[in-house]
Amino acid sequence: MLKRLKEAAKKLKREIVPIYYALFDKRTPLLAKILALITVGYLLSPIDLIPDFIPVLGILDDLLLVPLLITITLKLIPKEVIEEIRKRKDLDISLKKRWYLAIPIVLLYGVLVYWIIIYFHKKGVVN
Repeated sequence: MLKRLKEAAKKLKREIVPIYYALFDKRTPLLAKILALITVGYLLSPIDLIPDFIPVLGILDDLLLVPLLITITLKLIPKEVIEEIRKRKDLDISLKKRWYLAIPIVLLYGVLVYWIIIYFHKKGVVN
């Protein structure tokens, strides 16, 4: 079952290139563009929201979160836009991970650490 999930996730990840190009299409609705930006940014970020070294949870983002983001994004983009993009022959599929796309993830971790410190400080555990 895990192998099937990984294969399905890998197939969905191929949709990131059309999603990326849909970001720049004027026919793509604003909500779809926002979600597409989040999806592309997360996939191209060198840092995962849930690091892979954490047992079980580490692969959940690859098996659940990423396919969910891709699926929802594809549903929000008009079908004719996606189909037109898929038919193009000039698609550059060399989307590489970019260090600056890790900034939102690092900021999220920073906020979480801050909240945890504040929580334990209020409880009197940390002075």
